[in-house]
Amino acid sequence: MLKLRLNELRDTKTGHILGDLLPGDYLCAGGLAFAKPGDRSHSNEGPGGTDLHTHADREAFIILQGRGVMEVNGEEHPVTTGDILVIEPGEDHHLRSSQEDPVVTLWCHAGSDRHQNQRKPV
Repeated sequence: MLKLRLNELRDTKTGHILGDLLPGDYLCAGGLAFAKPGDRSHSNEGPGGTDLHTHADREAFIILQGRGVMEVNGEEHPVTTGDILVIEPGEDHHLRSSQEDPVVTLWCHAGSDRHQNQRKPV
């Protein structure tokens, strides 16, 4: 896992804002998540209800608001507003929101193709 702050991003006018962190020409998947107090992402979702959650590519999380803990391969990393977390391929990860100040996160993946909603009709 790589952790940095929003102000550490390179100023760019082309490509995507996380171009130095996520390989790929386009942001191709992602979303905005509003966690409930104490919520833990990706819990009991794997085969047989295991907690394992990994990807074959890098994933970025931007903490837009709140506090919490990013669990990566069983290790806990405190997070707060303005943090950017890059999860490496194969890293088991879960975001746990604080009870007092729940997190709002933007998460995304990048790839060689645009998101299906941005592709030109064939």
